[in-house]
Amino acid sequence: MKSKKKPEAPTKERPLRKSQLSKYKKPDFRRQESWRYKRVKENWRKPRGIDSKIRKKVKGWPPSPEAGYRSPKKIRGLHPSGYAEVRVQTLDDLTKIDSKTQAIRIARTVGAKKRVEIAAKADERGIHVLNPRKVKELEEFEEEKEEKEGEEETSSAEGEKEK
Repeated sequence: MKSKKKPEAPTKERPLRKSQLSKYKKPDFRRQESWRYKRVKENWRKPRGIDSKIRKKVKGWPPSPEAGYRSPKKIRGLHPSGYAEVRVQTLDDLTKIDSKTQAIRIARTVGAKKRVEIAAKADERGIHVLNPRKVKELEEFEEEKEEKEGEEETSSAEGEKEK
């Protein structure tokens, strides 16, 4: 008989993936008769029928969600990467982050320029970003701004010459 060891806390720089910490794989809980009818989606719904085989837990029918399928306390609520998610809106929020156990998710309301600054600071501090985007570098934003100002000055100067 195998010894039942509890998963140990991650001690390395990068935490173990959630699937590595979990001992068992949960089944896919499927809605009753979803495999039979196209109109019935697979999203789980509790069976309430008086003759329902799934409600009665008849052998051969798919399993129902129960308390025994709950994940261990240690990994409950973690991102699948093994990090705890923290929502970030400003650069100041990065000072409270522990890079070994936490990863950041940049709020969707944050603009592109500020997002670049947050991502650069996070990379500098070794913090994992869960929703990175391929965005321009901060220097590119400044170059564009200078180009627009130059175009506005030349167009206003030409407008004055025509008058």
